[in-house]
Amino acid sequence: MADTREAIVQASHLPMSIIIVGIGNADFGDMQMLDGDDGILRSPKGEPVLRDIVQFVPFRNFKHASPAALAKSVLAEVPNQVVDYYNSKGIKPKVPSEYQSSRPFGP
Repeated sequence: MADTREAIVQASHLPMSIIIVGIGNADFGDMQMLDGDDGILRSPKGEPVLRDIVQFVPFRNFKHASPAALAKSVLAEVPNQVVDYYNSKGIKPKVPSEYQSSRPFGP
């Protein structure tokens, strides 16, 4: 688990998200710790993650739910993770007037 925590802390500087879906009835305490919702995840040396990149969802919570409910929960944090990455790099979003149309037809 120490190597995993170290890898996640290092990956928190990269443009990526980690999504973990727990299958079965095991104790997922370690996965919930990696998720970081209960506190800041730190490497074994004490270095904190730059940003939260892990989303953990136990599948058993969705056994009788629709696939859409599972997808919604699994992907819930990704938009904020994208924004956090761009903010960490000082990249501001463009306003709509700065976009150039890439559509081949019409304005």
